[in-house]
Amino acid sequence: MHRVHPLHRTLGRTRCVQRYGGVGAGRERGRPDGAALTQRDQPAPAGGPEGDTLVKITDVARHAGVSPSTVSYALSGKRSISAETRRRVQASIRELGYRPHAGARALASSRSNVLALVVPLRTGMHVPVVMQFAVSVVTTARQHDHDVLLLTQEEGEDGLRRVADTALVDALIVMDVQMHDDRLPLLRGLDRPAVLIGFPAEPAGLTCIDLDFRAAGAACVEQLALLGHRCVALIGSPPEVYVRETGFARRVAEGFTSAADRHGLTSSIHPCEASPAAARAVAERLLREHPALTGVVVHNEPVIDPLIEAFEELGLRVPGDLSVTAICPDELAGRARVPVTSVAIPTAEVGTRAVELLMEKLDGQEVPEATLLPPRLTARASTAPRPVP
Repeated sequence: MHRVHPLHRTLGRTRCVQRYGGVGAGRERGRPDGAALTQRDQPAPAGGPEGDTLVKITDVARHAGVSPSTVSYALSGKRSISAETRRRVQASIRELGYRPHAGARALASSRSNVLALVVPLRTGMHVPVVMQFAVSVVTTARQHDHDVLLLTQEEGEDGLRRVADTALVDALIVMDVQMHDDRLPLLRGLDRPAVLIGFPAEPAGLTCIDLDFRAAGAACVEQLALLGHRCVALIGSPPEVYVRETGFARRVAEGFTSAADRHGLTSSIHPCEASPAAARAVAERLLREHPALTGVVVHNEPVIDPLIEAFEELGLRVPGDLSVTAICPDELAGRARVPVTSVAIPTAEVGTRAVELLMEKLDGQEVPEATLLPPRLTARASTAPRPVP
């Protein structure tokens, strides 16, 4: 069964194919491979949206002063043509608004011009942030004339193999990477490029990109230590995220603990369900077990505001009595109940660079195996020097 994800509506005119259940889950509009038809499957009319004449490859050839086969070679790259001829053909394509039919272009180039974005929507994930990554991937892919097949079903290796064994996609971007991810052996042996947004425990032989979450956790502690705080806590992702050994959550905890130990701070880590009730329970437990607590790092976007509210109801003013830092998107930190000092999650940059890495791999270029983006901390109203007793 095909279902439309909210992402499809969010993107408006941006082209995105999305299916739950992966390849083979059903048929759509009679296409034998079960792939959804996108806007790209139809040639664009000449003269803009109101035009009623379709631009053909022969029109482009006549306009550029070349043969139709030369236009085809310029599009597919199957034969070498001069740089000057290629420029003329491309200029004519732009001027006439020609868009080659997706099926014909795929036959000519042996490519589908479709990328798979594998995002298993597991429990404990904060979907709005995941969708920010997805929007960035789709937007950048369109700039490279590729569509995106969004796979959200939790199918592990079997789902990846089903996609990889068809000609439906040229390459894959894989998210929610676990430390010991069971998809890794298949990804290492695929005959098509893949990029992981996230790092497993052993990333050798893979192409991975992400925020340096270990450094992000450390940066939050460094900020609190600089302000004189001596007792700090990490309020982390929901428990199931740690049970799955999701890479980013594990690395935040590692960076937090390492920095706290380095500065001689008392520290503790507390997984938290993504609900106001859970936030209140964690706040009460912290104040009961760590009465000297004056600094908190939050790595759980939905509970930032509920936590601040809970601490205030329990008698702690932010930042007068308690300083709060977070790892979250900038826009979320800026509109919090008290604007929160935070390390930004660079969803747009990560998504863009993941697609660019794939494009380079598809072109046969060498790319770095590991790309770690350094954390960027922005101080806001939620942090202050440790209160003097």
